[in-house]
Amino acid sequence: MASVSAQELAVDPPTAARRLLGATLSSGPVSVRIVEVEAYGSDPAGLWPDPAAHSWPGPTARNAVMFGPAGRLYVYRSYGIHVCANVTTGFDGAASAVLLRAGEVIAGHDLARVRRPASRSDVDLARGPGNLGSALGFTFDDYGTELFDPYSEIRLELNPAVPQAEIAVGPRVGVSVAADVAWRFWLPASPAVSTYRRSPRAPERS
Repeated sequence: MASVSAQELAVDPPTAARRLLGATLSSGPVSVRIVEVEAYGSDPAGLWPDPAAHSWPGPTARNAVMFGPAGRLYVYRSYGIHVCANVTTGFDGAASAVLLRAGEVIAGHDLARVRRPASRSDVDLARGPGNLGSALGFTFDDYGTELFDPYSEIRLELNPAVPQAEIAVGPRVGVSVAADVAWRFWLPASPAVSTYRRSPRAPERS
């Protein structure tokens, strides 16, 4: 049976993404407060068709966890280097996930600094999806982790929902298709939010 918290994420991708803002994600002694996310939907036959999503080709060994249930960790490697973290959302069998783009380190700073020696300041430790994954020490062995399992080494806590007036909305970063879909959400008051960069492969705005 899904936990109450996981059930809160069993909704459409944008709603789940907003709910994850302000949440606390912990891996061992390192914890971050999530301040920027991007929502991704389903394959063409799913509830939220999204050609920018990893689920678009249908279930594969890589994206299987995206097809549910909600509340699990989906990790993948970006540019062959960085391990990026997503939280699965939506209904069991209906693919969707939310990419965690940036966070503020709120515990375990010393270990996060060791993992991110190039960071110029603590604000940079988990700014950007690859940096967030590095600060938390994620690897492919963490794929599919149940984030609301109280015995898990990686745990997600949904804090009180952030008021809608405190959330900014805009297009997703770096995608070459569906580039203008406004499924990126962030807390503009946080200095840890990453810089928006439109993919050079995305069609020009009309």
